[in-house]
Amino acid sequence: MTALGKLQGEFQAYLLGAPNDAIAIVVDAGRISAAQRLAVYAEAYKLRLLEALETDFVALLAHLGADAFRTLGFAYIDAWPSSHYSVRYFGRHMAEFLTQSLPYAKNPLLAELAAFDWALTTAFDADDDRALAVEDMSTIDAQDWPRLRFHARASVQRLDLRWNAPAIWKAADSGAETLPAPEQSEHPFPWVIWRQGLDTFFRSLEVDEAYALDAALRGERFEDICEGLCEWIDAEHAAGRAAAFLRQWIANEMLREFSVVP
Repeated sequence: MTALGKLQGEFQAYLLGAPNDAIAIVVDAGRISAAQRLAVYAEAYKLRLLEALETDFVALLAHLGADAFRTLGFAYIDAWPSSHYSVRYFGRHMAEFLTQSLPYAKNPLLAELAAFDWALTTAFDADDDRALAVEDMSTIDAQDWPRLRFHARASVQRLDLRWNAPAIWKAADSGAETLPAPEQSEHPFPWVIWRQGLDTFFRSLEVDEAYALDAALRGERFEDICEGLCEWIDAEHAAGRAAAFLRQWIANEMLREFSVVP
């Protein structure tokens, strides 16, 4: 290992709380000791991570307020030390942390706000893969339709939410002085989040569209999706309903390709 590599490794181990010899590398001179210098460095590192969390969790920050979010952020940093070279992925465990950690687990709204925030972040940063076009569908032979399998673009995210997290996020993102009061539904509502061009979108789904989209995301064939839709619509109209969903997904640039299952 090079001298630079060893230096970087020692500092990384120090920041992540692993065994290290970083203090032996830092100059201990003047009024500030080596331990104090390392502490300043660690504090700056944590503040950078906190800044990343504030950027990624717009609704959660607005709902909690700056001070409470700061407390949450440092607790999360201690519980989930950064394990990826890119800060982009640092907040990926936030919803899980809020679900499992007291006192946050007592308020399920927080985990849903985090999940919605993170879904938007994931959609925005997803690979810019090609969007399936209506013209592409003209190449499909009629006998192949039952065996079609559709593949979603990387930005497509599905969530089921009991709380009004999307409304809270919308108000927070617009800079509203007052956020909507938290509201919980008796049953979870299905939502889809995706990116179209450079913009990120989200909308709620009817239960049958949520089923169809989830089935498509699982890789089920078109004929199987139609059969599943018969729980909500008669068999005669199921294919038409599925085709209408398909047209909407293509118009929203949510799909990237299709394949024919042997």
